[in-house]
Formats: sequence, C-alpha cells, structure tokens
Amino acid sequence: MYRKRFTGMNCTIARALDEVGEWWSLLIVRECTQGTTRFDEFQRELGIARNVLAARLERLIESGIIERFPLADRANTDGYRLTPKGEALYPVLVALKQWGDDWLAPDGKPPLEMLDKETGEPIERIAVQARNGTPLSFRDIRFAAGPGATSTTARAIANRNRRILGQPADDTA
Repeated sequence: MYRKRFTGMNCTIARALDEVGEWWSLLIVRECTQGTTRFDEFQRELGIARNVLAARLERLIESGIIERFPLADRANTDGYRLTPKGEALYPVLVALKQWGDDWLAPDGKPPLEMLDKETGEPIERIAVQARNGTPLSFRDIRFAAGPGATSTTARAIANRNRRILGQPADDTA
C-alpha cells in the first residue's frame, strides 16, 4: 500500500507525522517511556505482529528517535531505548493521554494518573500558554513567518490569520 510522504511540505507538523504519525510508532515510544527495551516485550505489550514491529523499530531508528544498545544480560542481543529526540516526544504523549482522558475514558474514568514522584501530586496539564501563564487557544495566537518560511508559507499564514483572527490578508508580521 502506498503511503504519502510529507518531506517536501514546508510544515513541521506534516514532517513530524512522517516520523511518528503511524499509530504503532507512538505506541512504541510510549512503551519505551514505560521501561520496555526488548523486542519480545514490545511484541507482548502491544500485541503487534513481528514483521510490523521490526519495520516500525527500524523506521524509528532511521529517524533518530530510538537507538539500539547491547543488552548486558543477553549476549548478542540488542535492546531499544529513546534518544534525546525520542524523549522530546514525551510531552506529545502526555498531551494525547490527557486529551484521551477528557474525551475517551470509559465512563469518564481515566485508567491511570500521572503523579510527580517527589510530591505525589498530579502533574500539571499540558497547555498552550502565554508567557504569563494565561491559557491560549488557536484563536488567541497569531502566526508569523519564521526563518524557514517560503512565499507559499507566508500566503498560508496570511490566509490563516485572516480567517481565524480577522486580520487583513497582507498581515503576516
């Protein structure tokens, strides 16, 4: 089956989805954050076919999200762990969990809580905030062209700001 690639798009969301947008990929990353390191553990915890797991692990390694490392207790066997790039996905997983808790938890009862290990208090919710901590929605944020913007990106920004914020089409600053 053909899978569209987004590497040519000047959109970092699309490009991120190229690397982790397939559901098994994020579930593998989730398993890494829960201490899973061995192929058989991933397979058992996820109920994923061996060939699919092997392909997803290779893709995550190629993307620099996961790395192989030798397992001390198993000769000639590698384990898998997150790289710093992979660890940087943790807030994405927490945001997805919190969204799922809000909208998809059976009977409104999330299956687990995330607590600060030092205080035992629930963690703060992931939120988009102004520098002063005020929560912001997509309606409160103006887009501006970044250093990698193309003329197409600038037009998309102007159109977005006009549609969402009611700003004139030529205002991209």
